Amino acid sequence: MTQFIEEFTPEELQTISQEFKRLGENTYLDHAGTTLYSEKQIEYAEKVLKENLFCNPHTCKVTGDLVDQVRFRILNHFNTDANNYSVVFTANATAALKLAGECFNFGEGGRFYYCQENHTSVLGMREVVRTNDLVALTKDDLLDNLKGDENVHLTEATSNSLVVFSAQCNFSGYKLPLSLIPAIQKNGLRSQGTRVRGSSSGPDNSNFYVCLDAASFVATNFLDLSQYPADFVCVSFYKIFGYPTGVGALIVSKRGEKLLKKSYYGGGTVQISMTLEDFHVKRNGFTDHFEDGTLSFLGIAKVLEGFRTHERLIAQRGDLKPIQRISNHVFNLAKYCYDVLRQLKHPNGQKLIEFYNHTDYNSVQEQGGIITFNILHDDGTYVGFAEVACIAAIFNVQLRTGCFCNPGACQNHLKLSNDVIRKQFKAGHICSDYNDLIDGIPTGAVRMSFGYMTRKDDVDKALRIIADCYLKTDRERLRLMENSKSIPRALEHIPRRLKKTTLTKICIYPVKSCGSFEIHGSWEITERGFLYDRNWMIVDGNGMAVTQKTHIRMCLIRPRIDIEAGVLELAFPGMASISVPLDHSTEGIAKSVQTSVCQSKVCDDMVEGLDCGDEAAKWISDCLECPGMRMVRQNAGRKTKNGEAKELNLVNQGQFLLLNKTSVQWLASKVESEQEDLDITVDRFRANLIIETKTPLEENHFEEITIGSVRFKVDGFCKRCQMVCIDQHSGQKTIEPLRTIAKEFKGKIQFGIYVSLIDFKENVFISCRDDIQIKLKQT
Repeated sequence: MTQFIEEFTPEELQTISQEFKRLGENTYLDHAGTTLYSEKQIEYAEKVLKENLFCNPHTCKVTGDLVDQVRFRILNHFNTDANNYSVVFTANATAALKLAGECFNFGEGGRFYYCQENHTSVLGMREVVRTNDLVALTKDDLLDNLKGDENVHLTEATSNSLVVFSAQCNFSGYKLPLSLIPAIQKNGLRSQGTRVRGSSSGPDNSNFYVCLDAASFVATNFLDLSQYPADFVCVSFYKIFGYPTGVGALIVSKRGEKLLKKSYYGGGTVQISMTLEDFHVKRNGFTDHFEDGTLSFLGIAKVLEGFRTHERLIAQRGDLKPIQRISNHVFNLAKYCYDVLRQLKHPNGQKLIEFYNHTDYNSVQEQGGIITFNILHDDGTYVGFAEVACIAAIFNVQLRTGCFCNPGACQNHLKLSNDVIRKQFKAGHICSDYNDLIDGIPTGAVRMSFGYMTRKDDVDKALRIIADCYLKTDRERLRLMENSKSIPRALEHIPRRLKKTTLTKICIYPVKSCGSFEIHGSWEITERGFLYDRNWMIVDGNGMAVTQKTHIRMCLIRPRIDIEAGVLELAFPGMASISVPLDHSTEGIAKSVQTSVCQSKVCDDMVEGLDCGDEAAKWISDCLECPGMRMVRQNAGRKTKNGEAKELNLVNQGQFLLLNKTSVQWLASKVESEQEDLDITVDRFRANLIIETKTPLEENHFEEITIGSVRFKVDGFCKRCQMVCIDQHSGQKTIEPLRTIAKEFKGKIQFGIYVSLIDFKENVFISCRDDIQIKLKQT
């Protein structure tokens, strides 16, 4: 039996649990992304703001003194003081790394070295450093520097080289030995590394300085700068405390201060400046030299409560500080998780998990509270990480997938060549997307990371999900042997032109993520899609669009379009219905309600909407049992981040979603849980056009479809999320059919196809009585 060692006492666990009651049934396992703030942390931090008058520190000495008190507390946390280090406040660790890169004085011929397994924030330094000599180092290149003590560089060098590495890799959780810091400062580098830019060769006889990207490390580990005196340390405080965001620091040693040179000045960084003459004198204090403008002084003030929260919830035990006990806690969780996962195997003996790590989780000095992996099918092929994220979301488990902004570690651990990465990029994969498998090769991984508030029960829940969803039983294996092809063999012989295809239903969804409105008769096609399809949406108090993923009750809001009356009527069980006008013009809505224009986002696109008034807002808030909700109507087209226009309503991806009822029936037959009515299963997929063919999955071979006189081209598959696991009639959440989709299509979570208009014409209608013609893809 796998052993778990609990670092915290039962009393501490109980106290911590009380601080995070808002989690409810949610399990949060992305602490390397950001940890969670405690409830009293926020309460106490806000109390300080309410009871004090803080204003611009350039004006108010009390505020300036408080900011300096925070500097003192930060240095104390890292076991140093103002005699040895200075704290320069930044927006985050990324801004701190950028500042160090921009300002470091390389002298004549200095080189910039960085570890391969680094955050993109370190890679970005390549674009701003003032040297043309860039060298990439592997983990082993760095470790070579611990093999000897001989001095290999000149003590009176005229050049300065900067070495940047992460104290803890945010991909694998591996901790590079901090003893590298004095070793490199004293002896330089043994390895030549891989030259990325520049022509210099041979030994580097510069003075060596170390910049430590400590953002991941200090979140759950103790950094002792008195023992490991890095020249520059970059941190983000939300990584440690969850709150506040927007506050980080570049912590600079007295040795490092001499190497930072900055040209720009603004706000409080200058003593005097003149406009009619090129004259200025910067301030003398080191931090004053670098903190342009007004600091985020209210955010900085709240950092103090973060330190107090750790001390309040986790007692020092012997010589172990709270942060060191947190380190033990998250390591024990990661070790337990690793030990359980590596024992999981398919019935045929194939391992279930492929790990990406440099250690066997035997030492807290080498490994942090992070575990990164991919799941394998019983034939050794990969399960896509997007599928795993969706399955986890069904069970209210939040984890991280992808490369975690660490492309070097991702490439190294997944053994991806440069050519493969370029091929994946050409295939459409970019950072942070959900293109998880390209030609069967993973583009990223699954990461679980732990914080001091993570419990063993949280890890057990994630482990149960993985085992239940991805380990096949003997009975399942026998079924697969009897029916060796999951996808029907009839697909191999689909004729060039399909006949007897029927359009069985047309549905629109007037309010995004709410119930459907079935069309009886004909319905108008507009340039953006069906008339009134996803024309309205519900937003929260911050103007963010909400969906069934977070508010399941939305599926029970039933819309009805009354063209003659010119209204959209909304109904909800146990409540009186409400109506809002259909009129597309601002003037038309303004006749009925006091309207205002608002902006929101749908799938990263900016959309402009008209608020439907207080009466609708109150009704929606009562339905969802969530105050502050508003209902808005799309007022204009959508725009991408780059300002490009999109002819779409408030849909996620395409103008129309087409579903084959025969395919749904096939899928339902694969589900081994209790069967539900076929029409209920069809409704889970929230399609606009529901057809019925003789053979399942024929739609996967469509190139074009013509309904009546309206031509549509196929844009691609619909990638599914956990919303298909919500019964649209009862509001109940299940694991199916998402799990079966993932299994049958080997990790590709797609079902149904998107189609869009060809040669749009005005005043065109379609109905279920119209003839259908299909053009298939060339084989």
